Amino acid sequence: MSVNEERILHTFLDLLRIPSCSGEEREIVEYLKPRLTSLGFQVWEDEAGKTAGSNANNLIAHRPGNCPAPALLFNAHLDTVQPTGDLKIQVEEGVVRSDGTTILGGDDKTGVTAVLEALAYVCEHDLPHGDLTVVYTICEENGLRGAKALDLSSLSAQMGFVFDGGTPIGTLTVSAPTHRNLRAVVHGRAAHAGVHPEQGLNAIVVASSALSAMRLGRIDEETTANIGVIHGGQARNIVPAEVEILGEARSRDEDKLKRQVSHMRLTLEETAYRYGAKVDWEEEEAYRQFRLAPTEPVVQLARAACERIGVKPVLQDGGGGSDANIFNERGLPSLIVSCGEQNPHSTHECVAIADLVAATRLAVALVQVAGEGGK
Repeated sequence: MSVNEERILHTFLDLLRIPSCSGEEREIVEYLKPRLTSLGFQVWEDEAGKTAGSNANNLIAHRPGNCPAPALLFNAHLDTVQPTGDLKIQVEEGVVRSDGTTILGGDDKTGVTAVLEALAYVCEHDLPHGDLTVVYTICEENGLRGAKALDLSSLSAQMGFVFDGGTPIGTLTVSAPTHRNLRAVVHGRAAHAGVHPEQGLNAIVVASSALSAMRLGRIDEETTANIGVIHGGQARNIVPAEVEILGEARSRDEDKLKRQVSHMRLTLEETAYRYGAKVDWEEEEAYRQFRLAPTEPVVQLARAACERIGVKPVLQDGGGGSDANIFNERGLPSLIVSCGEQNPHSTHECVAIADLVAATRLAVALVQVAGEGGK
């Protein structure tokens, strides 16, 4: 297929110029609405912004099928991790990047572009297709809030493709971990650090002792754990009575996750007991793991689409979370499709135009193969 490479780049640059950090997606939603409407999609917003904390909502578009074929859902998220209002875009030697002072926003505007331009190709060439649904979510970067607020039961999709991956094109992420957020508060005892330090119980020392004994980082091939934030104390001359610890644990194996979280909690509590301190512990599930077998129709369709455009399909396990976690948990088999973003969440972020074009072609191929009955 010969997609419109010039228009793909133009669309991508347009999207990059629209600041859309989590909670501030209104402008990009308004840009996309007429584009989707012009392709013959019914376009609407849900009410996700109320619970997600955004000035916009999930943007949903639907086009009825023109032949008996599986109903597909295409997803990408609209938000970026931080504002890009001072973004200065550079296009050099086939690569799009910022000037190095801000992120680019390719995560996930590569996915937004690939889905939009692929569906434009499908409509302009009147390709056979089943029902097509687009869900552009808000607030993915700060807790998958848009996807969590989405009413999937109102949509007709049988399988989903989340365009929110890196490189190489053809990489299909078929699993992701359960993620638990952890919070602990260590309670010691305050005292004047220069007059009666022996009357105090330093909560920071207790916490440090516990953390030094805790298994963190890469636990095994399926499990990770991290302590990301520590803060406490009031002043240099006060023995700190309290310190708060924020962390996480993830695993694609539920039993391993339970063991890791239990280890972290017990390490804190046992250390606190030895010192005579106390610990308050809280945990919550951010999202649940999923795993798709190679025989799943959604995986088979994605592999066939990769082969259609001449790229090698590679199935990989994921270590992070995405809207795919929410979709799978709610019964919609969905995998993550690579779409060209490199070094996301950093000032070194960049996107090769050739990768973005290939991701667009892959999205088109998904519709084509589905329209042919997956053969």
